[in-house]
Formats: sequence, structure tokens, C-alpha cells
Amino acid sequence: MMNIFHKQFFLFDPLSLFFLLVIFIISLPSAVYSFGYLKGEYSSAKITLTWFLLSAFVLSMAFVVTVGNCLVFLVFWEIMSLVSYFLVVFDSTHEKSIKAGMIYIVMTHIGTAFLIAAFLVMYKYANSFDFFAIKNACQVMPAQTKNIVFLLLLIGFGTKAGIVPLHIWLPYAHPQAPSHISSIMSGVMIKTAIYGIIRFVIFILGINSSWWGVLVLILAVITCLVGIIYSLMERDIKRLLAYSSVENIGIVLLGVGLAMFFISVNLPYLAVFSLIAGLYHLINHAIFKGLLFLCAGSVYKATGTRDIEKLGGLIKKMPQTSAYFLLGAMAISALPPLNGFVSEWLTLQAFFLGVFNVTGGTRLFLGICAAMLALTSGLAAACFVRAFGITFLGKPRSHYAEGAKEVALSMKIGMSFLSFLIIIFGLAAVKIMKLLAKVAGGAIGLDTGAMSFSLNSFVLSPQAGKDIYLSTPLLLLMLTLLGTAGFCIYMLFGRKRVITYRTWDCGYYKLDSRNEYTATAFSKPFRIAFSFFLMPYRRTQKIRESFYHVKSFTYETHTTLIFKKYIYDPAIALVFRLAGSMKRIQPGSIHLYLGYIFVTLLLLIIFMHRF
Repeated sequence: MMNIFHKQFFLFDPLSLFFLLVIFIISLPSAVYSFGYLKGEYSSAKITLTWFLLSAFVLSMAFVVTVGNCLVFLVFWEIMSLVSYFLVVFDSTHEKSIKAGMIYIVMTHIGTAFLIAAFLVMYKYANSFDFFAIKNACQVMPAQTKNIVFLLLLIGFGTKAGIVPLHIWLPYAHPQAPSHISSIMSGVMIKTAIYGIIRFVIFILGINSSWWGVLVLILAVITCLVGIIYSLMERDIKRLLAYSSVENIGIVLLGVGLAMFFISVNLPYLAVFSLIAGLYHLINHAIFKGLLFLCAGSVYKATGTRDIEKLGGLIKKMPQTSAYFLLGAMAISALPPLNGFVSEWLTLQAFFLGVFNVTGGTRLFLGICAAMLALTSGLAAACFVRAFGITFLGKPRSHYAEGAKEVALSMKIGMSFLSFLIIIFGLAAVKIMKLLAKVAGGAIGLDTGAMSFSLNSFVLSPQAGKDIYLSTPLLLLMLTLLGTAGFCIYMLFGRKRVITYRTWDCGYYKLDSRNEYTATAFSKPFRIAFSFFLMPYRRTQKIRESFYHVKSFTYETHTTLIFKKYIYDPAIALVFRLAGSMKRIQPGSIHLYLGYIFVTLLLLIIFMHRF
């Protein structure tokens, strides 16, 4: 029994320490934020329960990324899943919360089943659940077996990460949890699955073939595009952010998958660089998505609705929350010199460097992946222009927005901390990349001390001797100078010529919020462009007073959730049909049950000596 457990219970290498940092820099401001968010929403007993669950959630994630034994890893993985389930269904009076929790718990246990299968196969060769014993055993594991273990791990961790088509639980669960929990789930919990892929596939199993990396890259591209396209269609601000998390997991996996591919083709420098890009975007996404979920929670706290069509005009009523959301939207849209821009720039550079170091069809494949990343970035910018503009600009479109007020101090402290990190992780890119080089090198098993990334105090270059480089402080200086010059020109020449008058309204007067641009109208061109995937449909209803006079007209437009309709709904229907068939063997007859027992014993006796 002793050889099941390791000589060393905890593992504090650079990879584990990096993920511990991600966990705590998101959990801390979310916890501070919760003081104001929970006040007035729940009873004192329920608030105490929330704090207990939050503490258990954070600690379980911390143990997941630091234990050095597969069996113990599974225990804390399950604790993390169960505690997060209780947080998803925390508002148990809402039917949507119960449904979201059910979908989440089923999907997460399907993923866990695949992980258990992978760990049992590895245990067969290592005769131990210790990470390092398994790592040594994997060196002599047959290639075919390693392929099977890789697929089991990819499905198991991919379910928790939200890789398409295993993402089905994510847009249900994240919106239903309290907003500070949504911030941690999206910012941190789904990243523990990325930790699992890096730890068990790259570090322990070892890259066996180039198709592993290619498969991850294909899934990453699909995940990017599906996530951001669905995000563009959403009216619920938290579901919009949840689908955006699917997209950003895809971007992180582009870096991870590219690193796996470069390891397999013996390009260690590019493997380290690609993994740096993936890890950088992982922590960047944790920061700006954590901020955006906190901002969404502030909007919900102030208005009582998450439907952006019913908002508008909040920039005047909630100026600080508006500023924080705008900063997060700029970062997630990869605008310089913020942190999201740096990590997406690094990922693109990794693809470009890969194109120059491979040949044939592989070069075309990497070029297509880079183009899809660029398309994703453009769609993300459109998505968050829509989210910010419809939510915060214009006139209030309902009584929910009319009565909004700025949120409590503790909530603003949590948002301001993450806003500060967005700027720091953009401007200090060189220092952060040096630290991430140690993390990536340790995960891959390479000494990065001899590698030159052409880093100095202000400028980073993806490869020594190349003329492609980035300096975010210089970008900030240039933007500041351009902004100052524009302001001076306006003050000197343009100010006296400005005439303030009522907006031109085509001859109408007293225009109200109903005449403003809506979120649905904004997304219509994208709905048309991606109609082959979204399969939009509409519902109309006319109520007539007479044949010639229409009293009212109702128009609704929806998109088809193709993964739910064509994969999960048929699978659920099949399960219910099988369950209905199995009911026939339960007629309630004790004689029939004794017969089942007799047949089972007979089969056991017959096959007992054959295994």
C-alpha cells in the first residue's frame, strides 16, 4: 500500500508556483469584492456558508496544482468540482441555477471518469501514483498506449477547460454562480485544466508524436472561433463573458499546442517561447476576465438585470464601474499597451517563427492557425465594443438602468486591484516573460539559461538577432504624446468652432431610448456572416385590429446551439431510451431477481479461471 503514495506529498516547482500565483491574485480581490456584493442579497447564515465554500474552493484549487500524487490529485480535483457545484446552485430558488448545476456536475464527472482511466493505465506501468515514478515509467511505455493515455487526458481536462465541444456546461454554470465566484471559476478554475494538460501531457507523459500538438491546435482554433461567435450573439452579460472564456481558453491552448508540436519536431527554443505565450495569456485572461465578471456583478447589483438590452446610460450613473469595464474590454480586445495585447502578440510571433522553421503543409497549417487567431482578435474587439456601448453608453432603456447607482467601496477596491494588474502586466512584459521562461523551461525539461530571448529592460524580441521587437513602455509613451498633441491642437484651433446643438433626428423630435442602436442590431451582420454555423431563425407575431391595421408586431430572432441540438440532445435522448429499456428487467418479481443472481453466479464460475 505504501508504494501508492509518494515519498514527497507536495510539489513546489516553478509550474506549481505559477498556478498558485494565478489562484491567489484572482481570489483575493474577488473575496474583498464579495463583502459589498453579498450585503443585502443573502441572510447572515447564507453569507457565512458562502465564505466557507469560497475558502474550500480556493484551497482545493491550491492543492490541485501542488500535490505530487495522482490519487491525491483526484481527491482534491473532486473536492474542487463539488464545492464549485454548490456555488453554482447557491441561489437554489432559481430553476436556472439547478439546471446549470446539473449540467455542470454531469459534465465534470464525465471528465473525471476519463482522468481516472488515464491514471489507472499509468499506474499499471509505474506501480505507483507518484508523479515522478509515472514520469520514469512513461519513458518505456509503448507508443500506442501513450496515445491512448494522451486522448484520455485531453478529454478529461478538456471537459473542465471548456474545449469545444466539451464546453456545454460553461455558459450555463458561470452566469448562475455569484459574480465573485464566476470571476474565480472563469479566471482560475478552468485554468487548473490547463495545468493538468501541461503537467501530465508535457511534463509526465512526454510528447510522443507531432499529431498530438496538431490535434490540440485544431481544437484550439475551433474553440476560439466558436466561443467568440456565440459571445457576439449573447444579450446576457455574464453568458457573453462565459462564452468569451471559451474563446480565451482556445488562445491559451494555441500556445500550449504549438509548444507540443515544436517539442515533437525538435525545436526546443520555439517550444519554450510558445509555452511562454500560452502561460502569459493564461494569467492575463485570469486578470481581465476576473475584472469583467466583477464589473458584470456590479451592474447586476445596481440594476437587478443582466440583459444588456435593458441597460444603457450607465456611464453617467456608474462612472467608476464603467471605467473598469472599459479597461477590461480594451485588454481582452488586445489593444496596446495592455496585457492582452502582449500575450496575443507573443502567440502570433510564435506562429510566424514556426512558419519560418518548418516546411510543406505544416507551414500552411501554422499560417492558417495564425490567421484564425487574428480573426478571433477582431471578433473579440467587435464583441466588447458591443458589450460596452450597449451597456454603458446612450440613454437608459429601462427602469432598471434609470435607478442605477455606483456600487460599494469594497466592490470598487476589488475591481481597481485587477485594473492595476492589467496595466502592470502590459508594461512589465519583459520582466514577466523572463520569469515565465523558467516556468516553461521547467515544464518542458529544458534549461532556458542558455537561451537568448533578446530581453532587456524595455524591449523584448521573440528571437535573438531578429528585427521584430515590442516595447510596451515605448508604445505607451507614443500614445501619450499623440493624445497630448491631439488635445493641444483641439484647444488651439478647434475649440472655438464647436457648436453644440440637438442631434439631427430626421425631422422627428423627442427621440427616446427605443430609437437607439440595440445589441441585436449590432450583431446582425455577424449573424448573417456566420449563418452557416449559427443557423438563425425568427419568430414574428402580428395582432390586428382589422385587416388593414396592425395593433402590435412582435419580432424575435434566435440562433441554434448546434452542439446542444446535434450532440447532447440526441445523447440524452439515447440515455433515456436505454433507461426505459432497462426498466423491463425490473418487473418486481422476486423469482426473476433470484434467476438473475443464479445466472450471474453461473457465469462467474464458468469464466473464473479464464482471467
